[in-house]
Amino acid sequence: MDGIDVALVRTDGETIIERGPFLSVPYEPAFRERLKQALDDAKAIKHRAERPGDLSRMQRDLTLRHAEAVALFLRQQQLKPEQIDLIGFHGQTVLHRPDEALTVQLGDGPLLAAETGIDVVYDMRANDMVHGGQGAPLVPVYHQALAHQIPAEDWPVCFVNIGGISNLTFLDRDGTIIGFDSGPGNTLIDQWVETHAGIPYDDGGRIASEGSVMVALAERYLDNPFFTGTKRRSLDRNDFRPPEGHEAELSDGARTLAFVSAAAILKSAGHLPTLPKTYVICGGGRLNRTIMADLVRLAGKQGAKVVTAEQAGFDGDAMEAEAWAYLAVRSARGLAVTFPGTTGVRQPVSGGVLARVAGKPNP
Repeated sequence: MDGIDVALVRTDGETIIERGPFLSVPYEPAFRERLKQALDDAKAIKHRAERPGDLSRMQRDLTLRHAEAVALFLRQQQLKPEQIDLIGFHGQTVLHRPDEALTVQLGDGPLLAAETGIDVVYDMRANDMVHGGQGAPLVPVYHQALAHQIPAEDWPVCFVNIGGISNLTFLDRDGTIIGFDSGPGNTLIDQWVETHAGIPYDDGGRIASEGSVMVALAERYLDNPFFTGTKRRSLDRNDFRPPEGHEAELSDGARTLAFVSAAAILKSAGHLPTLPKTYVICGGGRLNRTIMADLVRLAGKQGAKVVTAEQAGFDGDAMEAEAWAYLAVRSARGLAVTFPGTTGVRQPVSGGVLARVAGKPNP
């Protein structure tokens, strides 16, 4: 809920990937407050097309902000819309209930196509759920395409994206690809410091660095049935809640939740067929030095090393936006975007809806 990421990728949706420039456009605080309200409004949704409360207006406003972000990016890169074949449009997830095969991302693909003059692939998760999948994670196939850059001696490799929710992608040389949500990432820390310090996130893990891990509180999170269940499932941000205010002071709460973020990744990795040799950390959580220090220490006990996306030769900020561009091309070509080992879908399936610009020739 922090803003819009725009990344340019030239790809065939398979092995050819040329990573280009990247732009992040933050939301203003008032819009972030509206997004929070949208999460509450979305709890009333029973069918995917429903938009109760302010969600219809929110969807339009959010889409127009994406159009503005694309226009800004093109101006900065001195590109014209006709030089871009596709936009991969994720939108804003406001509801994700995999057990009910219900996922809702605010975002109007046809409106974005009309505003930008570029064909748009959107609603990428729903078809996976139709075929028995969890609708997440979708990034693993992009991780697989990038992973050939990692030296053979560092395999098996585990890409970890620490966003609001953390997810991991396990890759082995035999073609194995496994992906699943691994636990709370930044969301609990963000909610904690916003409630108790009035700031949106713990910049660099500074607040956490001044506190101590409250073992009993950490164990309460790590004893959650999510970590012990035999079936991996995708998470909604409401599946884990921040502590009550009386349970910790500010820095101890942030320190404990940072530890939980790191420990959750290693605990979830215990469900993999073999332990990774290398963890590649992506997403905003890699900038939290407290989380990273815990990851290095915990993975080191298993003989594994931890590197940031940048240390592995990638861009940890741009990776998810790049992935959505890559997935859009796969979708347009009818290639699979999800797999039994990533979302639990019955067989590999493609997904996404193509919104064409009226009168535009096929690319």
